[in-house]
Amino acid sequence: MKLIVVKDRIKYDLLINDVGILLEQARKKVAYDINNILVKTYWGIGKKIVEFEQQGIEKAEYGSNLLTKLSADLKLKYGKGFSKSNVYMMRQFYIKYSKFQTVSGKLSWSHYCELLGVTNDIARGFYEKQCLAEKWGVRELSRQINSMLFERLALSKDKKEVLSLSHKGQVIVNGGDIIRDPYILEFLGLRQNSSYSEKELEQKIINNLQLFLLELGKGFTFVARQYKITLSNRHYYIDLVFYHRILKCFVLIDLKIGEVTHQDIGQMNLYLNYFKNEEMTPGDNEPIGIILSAEKNRLLVEYALGSISNQLFVSRYKLYLPSREELEREIQKLI
Repeated sequence: MKLIVVKDRIKYDLLINDVGILLEQARKKVAYDINNILVKTYWGIGKKIVEFEQQGIEKAEYGSNLLTKLSADLKLKYGKGFSKSNVYMMRQFYIKYSKFQTVSGKLSWSHYCELLGVTNDIARGFYEKQCLAEKWGVRELSRQINSMLFERLALSKDKKEVLSLSHKGQVIVNGGDIIRDPYILEFLGLRQNSSYSEKELEQKIINNLQLFLLELGKGFTFVARQYKITLSNRHYYIDLVFYHRILKCFVLIDLKIGEVTHQDIGQMNLYLNYFKNEEMTPGDNEPIGIILSAEKNRLLVEYALGSISNQLFVSRYKLYLPSREELEREIQKLI
């Protein structure tokens, strides 16, 4: 085989790179087009099923004979993709999104299958908006739905704000907008009643940093763990430090495996004052402090935070997914 020598290696490498970019763009466009066609087709099939029902021939529900027969006949004639559950999803897709203009081409059919599992229309609207804003994959969307993100955010808001979540998603304007209570850390694999140290909790978070960032929400970037600060020759260590790209500020997190104390709050206030004077650079906003504890006494926290001007928040964390029924009852009271 004859060896071909390229005179200008740099230009040749650029050529290879440019071809790769064009191929990647083409592949993304093909995937995007296929997804749009698939979503539009399934919406159209759902429409045909509903129109058939509306003729008065038969009212279908998930367990009806119509969907069972339809699934069997479609599989026989057109092959895979027409299981009874998938046919049911197509029907539900059209019912929930009767105007195709409301369907986003940026979400896949798998995304919509996850969204259709959310029965509450307000909650579904929120997850759809957040999914688009934060570019969640199907796995991330599923995790946020299962961890009841909408319900956890909504519990601290009034009815008007809850409805706004549904229409706009989570809008981040100030420090309070990024706070969740509780934070759900089931991905750490720790048992609720097991014995573990704050160091072990921190290590588990570092080992699962991608999922922890997902739980924190949009805009967080990791800076450091055990961030060292020195005052009067005494050393202090902040468990986790992040930077929030939207709010343009540092976010300091201290982990507590027990109940938060007023000393913990005072210590975090010290950290925030230090960061304001020593770490902020031009363009930075004042830092935010979050004490993440297994338990908190609301009255103690209220009094301990009473005279503090810094942005300091105390939130609980849970090592298991919350009860859907309990949270849904609370949301119904709001809406």
